[in-house]
Amino acid sequence: MKTNNTTADIFVKIQNLSLKNPTILASGLLGLDVHTLEAVVKGGAGAVTMKSLTKEPRKGHNNPILVEIEGGFMNAVGYANKGIEKGVTEFGKWKNETPLIGSIVAGSPEEFAELTEKIQEIPIQALEIALSCPHTPGYGLLAGQGTSEATSAITKAVKNKLKSTIPLFVKLSPSVSALGEIAKAAESEGADAINMGNTLGPGMKIDINRASPILAFKVGGLSGPAIKPVMIRCVYDLYEAVRIPIIATGGISTGEDMIEAIMAGATAVGIGTAIYYRGISVFSKIIREATKWLSNKNYLDIMSLKGVAHQK
Repeated sequence: MKTNNTTADIFVKIQNLSLKNPTILASGLLGLDVHTLEAVVKGGAGAVTMKSLTKEPRKGHNNPILVEIEGGFMNAVGYANKGIEKGVTEFGKWKNETPLIGSIVAGSPEEFAELTEKIQEIPIQALEIALSCPHTPGYGLLAGQGTSEATSAITKAVKNKLKSTIPLFVKLSPSVSALGEIAKAAESEGADAINMGNTLGPGMKIDINRASPILAFKVGGLSGPAIKPVMIRCVYDLYEAVRIPIIATGGISTGEDMIEAIMAGATAVGIGTAIYYRGISVFSKIIREATKWLSNKNYLDIMSLKGVAHQK
């Protein structure tokens, strides 16, 4: 909708979760503790996602776990985290009014259900389940979770243990085939939104002087601006496949990137690698850029652009 109003509304809702703006800190970056998440809130994020928790503490992969490549980074962290018990203790301290999104990963529907019960001791306002990691044995794609059948079973198990007031986000991979069918499986079992998505891959970078892969795990997931076109296509396809909201995660670095993702069908965007390029205030920068664009184009609110690319 167009108007003469020069101030654009950037408030969005994902089911019953209200966000002051569409930017969300993606899981895995700066989500290690409450103090760091509070710094991200000061940087302008509309919501923050904690680093994914597993049942037991995990050391993760050996270093090096991160390498810069053309157009982004490749990582193989291996879900290093303090485990659900210590995670509940740490994130149970959350008192900020900005929504905290919980994140869990597990190897089976039963383990996902167990973690779902436990994580609700934290004041989370949404729960994300990651089914999409491309580089950690026993989890995500390396546990066979990138299928409709696995997605259906896990979503159902989690939904049965989750309070009805807490929306469930299912995080999918851009590296799978039949993405629309997988998303439909999640939607049919009660998912409230799709997070599209995780790192792309796995990929590899070789140090030609050592004649050896740089990452200790050899392969890793690609993030950053290089994967944005793939993410945009995935969001576009999902918008036509499901009715539930979509969070576009992958390569978002500017206000125009966010506008593009929303035009493809997203309701919100996940921000991760852009923090490296533009600092922790990247959330505020993206919002300022998007708001300026909207005002210059005389748009009333950002959600009036949702899915407009499908009308052409």
